[in-house]
Amino acid sequence: MTDERLTFKQMCEKFEVTPRTLRYYEYIELLSPEREGRTRFYTPREVARMTLIRRGRRFGFSLEELRQWLLIYDEQGTEEQMRVWMEMSDRQLKELEERKAELEEALADLRQLRAQTIASLG
Repeated sequence: MTDERLTFKQMCEKFEVTPRTLRYYEYIELLSPEREGRTRFYTPREVARMTLIRRGRRFGFSLEELRQWLLIYDEQGTEEQMRVWMEMSDRQLKELEERKAELEEALADLRQLRAQTIASLG
């Protein structure tokens, strides 16, 4: 990773987020950009954190869960963060599998109802 800093606009573009989203992430202390006057600069640390945030959101984690998880690294280090990650991921995998089963059931029901409707029309 280089020491290159990104501007606010570059950060929004890189992660395809709105300025409002980026400001909100700062407000809830997920990100802490460097400031020079009113200008914000995002270091490689903040870029890495944003990568983890976006990935975590994709997996269905709440912003608060991600904030707490990132805080563990700052306060207790990598090993504890990895241990907590394993617990979080196990819990999330279970939840996603349950949602997948519910979706598969809904798809099967919809297909059956559609087939019945087609049969009644024909």
